[in-house]
Formats: sequence, C-alpha cells, structure tokens
Amino acid sequence: MSLLVPSRTELITATTPVSYLRPEEVDRMVDAAGRMPRHRDRNQVLVQVLFSTGLRISEALALTPSSIGSVDGIPILTVVGKGRKRRRVACPEELLHRLRSYAYTHHVGTEDRVFPIARNSAWRIISQAGRMAGLGKRVWPHLLRHSYAIEALRQTGNTKALQIHLGHASLPMTMRYLSTLTEEDAVKIMGQVRV
Repeated sequence: MSLLVPSRTELITATTPVSYLRPEEVDRMVDAAGRMPRHRDRNQVLVQVLFSTGLRISEALALTPSSIGSVDGIPILTVVGKGRKRRRVACPEELLHRLRSYAYTHHVGTEDRVFPIARNSAWRIISQAGRMAGLGKRVWPHLLRHSYAIEALRQTGNTKALQIHLGHASLPMTMRYLSTLTEEDAVKIMGQVRV
C-alpha cells in the first residue's frame, strides 16, 4: 500500500457507517452500572473510562495508578496500545480524580491494575449495563470507543488529533467516523473557525 493512496479495503472501511451511542445513552449506562448487584463503583468507572477516553478494553484493563498523570497541567492516561506502542491519552479532569479516588479507596497499589478483571468479565459488565439502561440494542466495549470518537469529531472536527489519540496506524481507519457527522455538526464545527 502506498502511504498516499489508501487500499480498497481501507476505503471501504472509511465509508462504512459505524454504530455508536449518544452521550445521554452512555449516562444511562453509567446509572445502570451503579444499580448492579456487585462492584457498582468499579463498573461505573469502567463505563466512564471507556467512553470518556476512547480506550480499547485491553488498554483500560491494563491501567494502573502510575499511568494516571498530567502533562503541562492536562490530565492524561499513559497506555500501551496495539503493537506495544506507548501513547498519552487526554482524560477529563473529573474522571482523573474519580480514577485516583477509586484506586485510593480500593487500596490499589501503584503498579496494580485499577480494574483487575478479565476481558470477558468487562464485556459482560458493559453488555449488562446496556441492557439495564434499556437501550434496546447490543452494547459491547468497543462501541463506547466508537461513541467517544464520534463525539470528539462532533466537537472538534480534527481527524488527525483523533487518529493520534486513538492510536490508529492509518488515517482511513479514523475517517470512518466521519460518515456519522451531519450537516448540523459540520456547521457547528466550522462556526468555530476564525480566520
């Protein structure tokens, strides 16, 4: 594949619509996770981390208190993504405080995992939160990543920054989220441009 000309597969992927949740649906999932019979706090934080940062489930489950920090006053999470590539991901300040508080309250050691659960358990938690929230659609961890990406594009319109944030190797992989933007989204984004 040429760096300038995407392959046919990449072009098809870039134009295929992506399923996603609206922020209010994710809020309902967070509330539902708080009503689960066990580990309510952990489950709520997990849903929030996946949606508010766009992390892959493997990246979220590998988080440790030492991966929570800031750079130039900007809250970040340091993660190891696909290909064992290390990257820094912006994290909402409120979530950063909630993560630190959760780790402190649950006596999570500096290098211990914040979410010491298996991947299939995380899948069950996310699926159950979606059902309990009454969303009426199938919900899985990567859907929260898609939802973050679409919301980030709606707010910024910056595909390159999103590509770096998500750890995508190619821009066409990130561009698939553009197919969900509406004319109204475009007007809001372009209305912020000052020349």
